[in-house]
Amino acid sequence: MGPCTARLHLRNLLFAATLPLTIAAIGQTTPQHTPQNGPRADIFTPATIKRADALLKQMTTDEKLGQLNQLFVFDPSASIDDFVRKGQVGSLLFVTDPASINRFQHLAVDNSRLHIPLIFGFDVIHGFRTIFPIPLAMASSWDPETVERAQTIAAAEARSVGIDWAFAPMLDIARDPRWGRIMEGAGEDPYLGAAIARAQVRGFQGPAIGTPDHLLACMKHFAGYGAAEGGRDYDASYISDAQLHNVYLPPFHAAVEAGVGSVMSAYMDLNDIPATGNHWLQTEVLRDDWGFQGFVVSDANAVKSLENHGFAKDPADAALRAFNAGVNMEMAIDKTAYSTLPDAYKQGRITLKQIDAAVKPILEAKIQLGLFENPYVDLPHSQQVLNDPAHRVEALRAAEHSAVLRRNENNLLPLAKSTYKSIAVIGPLANGKHDTIGSWAFQEDPNEAVTVLEGLHAKLDATTKIDYAPGVQIKRFFPSFFDEIFHEPKRIDWTPEQAKAEFDKAVDLARSSDLTILTLGETQDMSGEAASRSSLALPGEQEKLLETIASLNKPVVLVLLNGRPLDITWASEHIPAILEAWYPGTQGGTAIANLLTGDAVPGGKLPLSWPRNVGQIPINYTHNLTQDASKQGERYWNEPSTPLYPFGYGLSYSAFSFSNLKVTEPENKVGQPVHVSVDVENTGSIPADEVAQLYIHQQYGSASRPVRELKGFRRITLAPHAKTTVDFTLTPADLSYWNAGSRSWVQDASTFDLWAGDSSAATLHTTFNRAR
Repeated sequence: MGPCTARLHLRNLLFAATLPLTIAAIGQTTPQHTPQNGPRADIFTPATIKRADALLKQMTTDEKLGQLNQLFVFDPSASIDDFVRKGQVGSLLFVTDPASINRFQHLAVDNSRLHIPLIFGFDVIHGFRTIFPIPLAMASSWDPETVERAQTIAAAEARSVGIDWAFAPMLDIARDPRWGRIMEGAGEDPYLGAAIARAQVRGFQGPAIGTPDHLLACMKHFAGYGAAEGGRDYDASYISDAQLHNVYLPPFHAAVEAGVGSVMSAYMDLNDIPATGNHWLQTEVLRDDWGFQGFVVSDANAVKSLENHGFAKDPADAALRAFNAGVNMEMAIDKTAYSTLPDAYKQGRITLKQIDAAVKPILEAKIQLGLFENPYVDLPHSQQVLNDPAHRVEALRAAEHSAVLRRNENNLLPLAKSTYKSIAVIGPLANGKHDTIGSWAFQEDPNEAVTVLEGLHAKLDATTKIDYAPGVQIKRFFPSFFDEIFHEPKRIDWTPEQAKAEFDKAVDLARSSDLTILTLGETQDMSGEAASRSSLALPGEQEKLLETIASLNKPVVLVLLNGRPLDITWASEHIPAILEAWYPGTQGGTAIANLLTGDAVPGGKLPLSWPRNVGQIPINYTHNLTQDASKQGERYWNEPSTPLYPFGYGLSYSAFSFSNLKVTEPENKVGQPVHVSVDVENTGSIPADEVAQLYIHQQYGSASRPVRELKGFRRITLAPHAKTTVDFTLTPADLSYWNAGSRSWVQDASTFDLWAGDSSAATLHTTFNRAR
């Protein structure tokens, strides 16, 4: 599981996250309500609410408190049957076998007085049986519809085996690629992150909670987990109020507006207050300001960890602090801290009203999901869903959609299928099933996964001789505790003599081949939870292998499989073609083969700024201007202080031009929308996708604002020489920001710069003015 939120107690330290939007002149602080922060539709129907109220009246206090406990079950034969029979647990997780789910469900329904079913949760992150590209890759598609389709399939597959609740999406903004869990999110930008958040919630839950073949979504980790100090997983986050409101909270707010049914709290300290004990965050912001109506579950053992933080005295104190902060359900690997709540109630330390408020949304979720009527798995239906070939087709499309072409000197790509008679496929990741799938996939069928080598064989065997050599071995310094869960085959390490022989074999193979496809990056256990790094260098001797093969002066294509930016500065200057495939999922090898040969055209864009090396971190594009703006890119004397590749960057096999950037209302008033249009033309000779991106900069106002902020995007497909007009609307919310001086949301009267283009480095520019 992944860490979750912190407890922000002092309102004067971490300020009102989403107070009603303020339409303010410079210095004005009087809040005014606007529609986007008004009441939103109930996520539970009146019938569900009425039924939950009636059920609550029939429940004893012990029955209510039992619903607040969730236990891991790694072994379905584990002796937790008595807990289930006695109603001392409301949810189980990591049970994925339909027969085991039915057995536990019968224990709960047949033995409990009120026949209350369990809700089964699981980490459905980027697929269940069919594995899609990792979330960071899906964000690289810049296509919310693709994201929604993928999570719809993931939901259908998981629900078919009895999983009712997905511990996703992860909405943590991450600006430090050393942090291992950057692979689970949408990158560095709150606007893109919010769009992807809405798409994931829609995909998991459908139009409403309870939609057939869908499940309950859980946004995590609320909030600030992605800002861990030094990129070290689980370490504290220290975030200013302006950053919290303008950067880290927007994707979560977007998910709430989309109707997400549950929230997972985070592990780490947030400004010295552990997130799982944070009343301000979980109650004042989430429930009071945002109107969230679902329930909060802790991350794994996060309640007990309040004692580890030095925040709680003991498990009983930890339970009280989390419960009073707003954690409805405790996720625990063994006995829960919430098992002490019955004593706390008897001692008068918590009230029946609090208990009812905690358990009610859990009951509402179970009711609306239909668990009372249909608690058991339909096995024939499950097999039909899991074996649906359309799911693999969509996984292939998503992998093709998510790849980012970094470099393509002299149009080396796409490869002409008949040009190269012999191809060397080299690299430690070229034929690894799990390394293609990526981390945070637990129920995949590895036999379905297509590796890079397999994809190329299937594509080119009729015309080309393909040989493979790994060249080097790579592994973590500290092993991952997930290795057992992923069932990684035990690897036999090479001796120094074997390592030299394998390295030389790979170089000789490249020397004797017409073309080399180098597949480098990180093994799947090098990204994800507990997978932070102090370096972004290619692990092991991959850089040596890369540079040695490049020195042969043969054509080389670099394919990257990874879950974070890596230091490829040397490659960016010496390797003619670079394709970022991320961890592309079940159909990854087929997608990569299609992309390399031109049967698919790359159209993905980077969801983060790609640093030259680890010393540049953080290097997000939304930095502020400084006292000498002309020297903005010269903050280091030894190298440019600009990214290797900017946010939003990605090449195509075609070419596009942007023109005719127009603002319908170049002179407008604060509080009004602004309509913008730009023409996009495919000036190349093949049909291809482009992502039109819109950026703003507020030139002056009541606070310094970032040099650029994404405020609109759209992925479009254009035939050769076709042109289209893309329209954007900047809403009042898009032109608002949290002001640390007034401690409120404001809109300033100002002049705004506007850019449109294919990345955050777009040059097509105009301005508009906003007055009172």
